[in-house]
Amino acid sequence: NLSGLSEFRLLGFSGNSHLHPLLFVILLSLYILTLVANTVIAFTINTDNTLHTPMYFFLTQLSCLDICYLSVMIPTILENLMVGTVSISKTRCAMQMFSFLFFGVAECFLLAAMSLDRYFAVCHPLHYTITMSSRVCRSLVAGCYICGAAVGFTHTLITFSSPLCGSAIDHFFCEIQPLLDLLCGNTFPRELQVILVAVFAILSPFLLVVYSYIRIISTILHMASAESQQKAFSTCSSHLLVVALFYGTAGSTYLRPKSTYCAAVDKFLSLSYSVLTPLLNPIIYSLRNKEVKRALKKKWRKT
Repeated sequence: NLSGLSEFRLLGFSGNSHLHPLLFVILLSLYILTLVANTVIAFTINTDNTLHTPMYFFLTQLSCLDICYLSVMIPTILENLMVGTVSISKTRCAMQMFSFLFFGVAECFLLAAMSLDRYFAVCHPLHYTITMSSRVCRSLVAGCYICGAAVGFTHTLITFSSPLCGSAIDHFFCEIQPLLDLLCGNTFPRELQVILVAVFAILSPFLLVVYSYIRIISTILHMASAESQQKAFSTCSSHLLVVALFYGTAGSTYLRPKSTYCAAVDKFLSLSYSVLTPLLNPIIYSLRNKEVKRALKKKWRKT
């Protein structure tokens, strides 16, 4: 029992030391590219009056969350690739877990809020501006952050108040699953806790997304003209791609029992939703959205 433990060792990619320089360059490049892409999207939306609508307000929040979400992990990963095994204090590890959960869960619920916005835009267009007022949008975003803080605080408090029987974390940051391996005795209650929280934080907003899009698709199919159908679907396609990417990788990580856990697979999945998703989000929205592309071209010409 190492309850008095003051620090952990992050093993990271210790088994592939010959690939560290290449991984370092790739991840640093992706990190910079992601920061630039999300910052440009947020700046463009905030400075273009034609984009001051609920959909783009949520998109700005998504870009900010992606920047914060990625910045929680990448510095530690880069440090691990430079020096090998990284020593991290218990306090810093707890803060890292809380921040990771806070931003990740907030993004889950934000994607659900964005689907709700698309539902009212397509299914109830005449009441859209009243239903999705600026106050409602701000309240939805605040609710996303409150859910993220609640899940992050609960998970972190329970995990770090439990007795530990090890200090080596087989991961590149303080993630939930590898920390479960360090708990003493019967870990089933903690595994059940992870699954229950994942059901609340991942499955419940996902079901809201599914319900919203069932109603959206049903409404689109009943539209009179093919042009109206195409226009309505084009406003939702980008969000659908982002939802599939995020929930697919996150769900495959947390909505499964510990018996199926594999450190190598979990690291790959963690990189997928923590590095690739924040990078692809602004690309998907900018390449598939005519209004965003128009605003970006306008800013580019001015620059």
